[in-house]
Amino acid sequence: MKTTIYTSITIITLLNFARYSNLNYTKHIDEAKTDTATFAGGCFWATEAAFEQINGVQDVVSGYCGGNKSDATYEKIETGKTGHAESVQVYYDPAIISYDKLLNIFFTAHDPTELNHQGPDIGPQYRSEIFYSNLSQKKQAEEKIKYLNKTKYHQKIVTQIAPLIKFYKAEPYHQNYVQHHPDEAYIKNVSLPKINKVKKDFSDDLK
Repeated sequence: MKTTIYTSITIITLLNFARYSNLNYTKHIDEAKTDTATFAGGCFWATEAAFEQINGVQDVVSGYCGGNKSDATYEKIETGKTGHAESVQVYYDPAIISYDKLLNIFFTAHDPTELNHQGPDIGPQYRSEIFYSNLSQKKQAEEKIKYLNKTKYHQKIVTQIAPLIKFYKAEPYHQNYVQHHPDEAYIKNVSLPKINKVKKDFSDDLK
C-alpha cells in the first residue's frame, strides 16, 4: 500500500511539475511577443479605452509618468506640481500592430497642438507626451511629428518626447473607467467623442 501511495504521489508531482513548466514556457512565449508603448494624451480614461478597442493590443494600463517625485498618486499629480502626466502603457503584439500605427492612434485620440491641456482638463498633468523605451521608438516619434506638422496640422504640435524612466500604475478605480462608468456626463461628453473618432478612423483595426 505504501509503495502504491508513494508511486501515485510521485506521478502527481511529476505531472504538476510538467504543467508548471509548460505554463512558464507559455508565459515566456507570450512575453516575447509583447512590446510596450507609453503615451500621455490628456485624461487617461479616454486614451486607455481608445487603445483597448484595437486589434493587437493585449492590455492597456492607466498610470502616471514623467514626474520628478519618487512616487505618484492621483491626489498628488492632480496638483500639477509633481511633473507627472496622466499616461497609459499599451501592451501590444508587434506582429499584429506596429508602433507606427499606435502613434497614429495616439495622435488621433487627442489634440497634440494643445499645450498642457485637453478640452476641459487643464494643467501639465494633461500634457501631450511620448515616453520612449528604446531609440527606435524615439526616432519613429520624432519622424511622425515632423510628418504631421507638414501634412496635417496648421498649429505646431507641442507633444514632448522623453525617455521612459518609471511608470506608476494608477489606482484600481481608474482602470477601465469608461467601461465601468459609461453614463457619467464627462465620459459621454469628453471621453466618448475621442474613443469614437479612433473607432471610425481605424475601423479596419478594431477587435
